Amino acid sequence: MEAILQSFGLVLAAEMGDKTQLLALVLTLRFKRPLVIMAGILVATLLNHGLATLVGEWIGSQFSAETLRMGLSTLFFGFALWLLVPDKLDDDDGAAKHNSSSAFLTTLVLFFLAEIGDKTQLATLVLGAKFQSSLNVTIGTTLGMLVADGLAVMFGERLTQIVPMKAIRFFSAFLFALFGAGILLKWHL
Repeated sequence: MEAILQSFGLVLAAEMGDKTQLLALVLTLRFKRPLVIMAGILVATLLNHGLATLVGEWIGSQFSAETLRMGLSTLFFGFALWLLVPDKLDDDDGAAKHNSSSAFLTTLVLFFLAEIGDKTQLATLVLGAKFQSSLNVTIGTTLGMLVADGLAVMFGERLTQIVPMKAIRFFSAFLFALFGAGILLKWHL
């Protein structure tokens, strides 16, 4: 249960203001089919994060506990710094306009590709190494993605009018730094 809860919390925090959250908003505005968009996000995240946790679990089995602890702590501090840099959508929404006949397929492909090398995928890899439980980490990270992106799908513009994105990024960075310190100092978070 610890793996699920930590994975959920960290990915939820990391996803706030992330390009995939912005992508969820754009796709919802474009296709006007929130449940189909959420289904696409679910399948893409299960595939992407499932692969990431398997790789993370393998990495965790290859290194000593001390090496993993130092590496994981460093990565979490790096993620904290990365979160302080705001994401922008770039041209990801252009592809959605070209394939309006399938909101599900467009969401699936765009989300899977957008997550490759993204901080939430890398965090998922790290969590897989830490917990050595691909299933539980994938469940937690997928739920975190669904909640964060679900907020964008369901409430989108209204949410950013209530809570400034800068405050969300700083809080998320603080959580990652806290987990990095916890790993470094051997806290049982």
